[in-house]
Amino acid sequence: MEDNATALERVYTARSGDELAAAYSDWSSEYDAETAALGYCLPFVIAAWLARYVPAGAGPILDAGCGTGLSGPYLRALGYQAIDGLDFSAEMLAHARRRGAYRDLVGAALGGPLPLPDDSYAAFFSTGVFTEGHAPANSLDELVRLVRPGGHAVFTVRDVVFETGGFASQIEALSAAGRWRRLETSAPFRAFAVGEPEVLVQAFVFQVT
Repeated sequence: MEDNATALERVYTARSGDELAAAYSDWSSEYDAETAALGYCLPFVIAAWLARYVPAGAGPILDAGCGTGLSGPYLRALGYQAIDGLDFSAEMLAHARRRGAYRDLVGAALGGPLPLPDDSYAAFFSTGVFTEGHAPANSLDELVRLVRPGGHAVFTVRDVVFETGGFASQIEALSAAGRWRRLETSAPFRAFAVGEPEVLVQAFVFQVT
């Protein structure tokens, strides 16, 4: 069994979708316990931004890159009932399914076409997904397609990929095209409350137009 630092490094240094899928498959059974030991907070703090802008009765929401489904039970406790999850790892989705918090779970990879219709959701949220070796910036374009006009996009981006990974330019392109408007950008904060102090992210909230 890998220690948590080694498993996390393997995830961050994946050079292909296959490598990343294998890393998460091998880590899936220990993921929750090991990230908890590092103080991984993103699946929980994202609820603060979601609740600030998206009422619980607004409609279905999509957890894009849901992993083992850590966010689901806490959002259900806040009154969100119709929560769908999407992830490319079958092993991670199996863990999410056992939580019993999701209406539906979809196996698909961000960065390409998603098997969901236009305007399906009141919001999508995504945490810890837009980071090193993970989903590309063009994922945002497809995710925005899934949100109805007036709905919301709530997501985090790691600082080291914001410029180099094309997120800054993708965000501005969507704004220039009139696809969304920015509501909030947080100050940088730690993704892990205990370990990995260099891993900083920002939260973004946009309203789809």
